[in-house]
Amino acid sequence: MSDLKNLAETLVNLTVKDVNELATILKDEYGIEPAAAAVVVAAGGGEAAEEKTEFDVILKAAGASKLAIVKLVKDLTGAGLKEAKDIVDGAPSAIKTGISKDEAEALKKQLEEAGAEVELK
Repeated sequence: MSDLKNLAETLVNLTVKDVNELATILKDEYGIEPAAAAVVVAAGGGEAAEEKTEFDVILKAAGASKLAIVKLVKDLTGAGLKEAKDIVDGAPSAIKTGISKDEAEALKKQLEEAGAEVELK
C-alpha cells in the first residue's frame, strides 16, 4: 500500500514536461494512449497549465513627480483630470484591471519611467 501511495504522490508532483514525457513512454513502449496522461494532469501535475492571462496595474505611489503621474494616468485611462488626480491621491489604487500581460507591462514601464511605484497583480 505504501508503494502505491508513493507512486501516487510522485505522479501528482510531475511537471507538465514530465507528464508529456511519461505519455510518450506509455504510448511507445506499452501501447497506452496519451489520454491516460490527462488524468495525471487533472490530478494536479499541471501547475504550469494555469498561467495567468489577466493582470491589474496597481499604482502604489506617485513618487516625486505627482503632477506628471496624474497627467499620465489621465492619458492612459481616458479619465478626466479630477478622476486621474483622485486615482493618484488614493494610491494604492488600480489604474487598469483585467488587461493582457503585454499591455500591463507597457503601462507599468510608462508609469515607472515617470517616477511612479507600480505593481502588477
